Amino acid sequence: MLRLWKWYQNCLAVHPVKTQVISSGLIWGAGDIAAQAVTNYTAKTHITMDESKENGGMEGPFAAVWHDILSLTPQDWGCELQEDGTEGPFTTVCHDILSLTPQDRGCELQEEGVNLKMACILEFDIGNIAYVDKEKEFKINWKRVSTTSLFGLGFVGPVGHYWYEGLDRFIRLRLMLKPNSVRFVATKVAVDGFLFGPLDLLVFFTYMGFSSGKSVPQIKEDVKRDFLPAFVLEGGIWPVVQVANFRFIPVRYQLLYVNFFCLLDSCFLSWVEQQQDAQWKQWLKSYLPLK
Repeated sequence: MLRLWKWYQNCLAVHPVKTQVISSGLIWGAGDIAAQAVTNYTAKTHITMDESKENGGMEGPFAAVWHDILSLTPQDWGCELQEDGTEGPFTTVCHDILSLTPQDRGCELQEEGVNLKMACILEFDIGNIAYVDKEKEFKINWKRVSTTSLFGLGFVGPVGHYWYEGLDRFIRLRLMLKPNSVRFVATKVAVDGFLFGPLDLLVFFTYMGFSSGKSVPQIKEDVKRDFLPAFVLEGGIWPVVQVANFRFIPVRYQLLYVNFFCLLDSCFLSWVEQQQDAQWKQWLKSYLPLK
């Protein structure tokens, strides 16, 4: 590890921009892999038993399963549901639908206060049926990883390198603030947070939209939906990170320091995007509308 660090320092001294660009691309690619894992996990746990209760007033250990079964048509199962049994992608056999009560199966299914009777025999673990799509083995989307790596290579690396170098020179030479003083660090944090932070988010959401094939109107809607929540939430985290960065980290290593925190930030941004029009986003936008 020490040799690797010395090698990096040497590369940074000889080829500063190229080293920052390549390291940013690699770190952002690794961050996206972590983000995909987070998104996969949150997607699987997004539909909870409480949410299932809202969709029909259900209770019981298999309530969510029964609700999904009732909402499907025979065509959705890929088979015709018959008394004598059927085969389809789930290899299910359903029979005597009205012969047993939901209580016999350990669940309570209600629709407008009326108990629905249902009995199904499943030829595999019943607990897996409703969320079979959610339980697929996690596979890395390498196309998305390469897309995110290109964002690190093309934007974060070169722009970040010149930003931190230029910001340090501007505050030291133009504003004449003493390095590492409270005013020096506070000014850096404020300028970085209100200039580079919003620009970074705007470019990220726009770039990811175009790379996924979305149209300009779709990207505008995504930016209006995701930009403000991300900016407000990150506003409570990044200033703390940057105080330590601008106070203790030499300028030539500041982008590397930020990029490692971007591993976590990439997971956060992916989670924000996955939340779609979540209620907390609607609440936040109602107070700070973004036209």
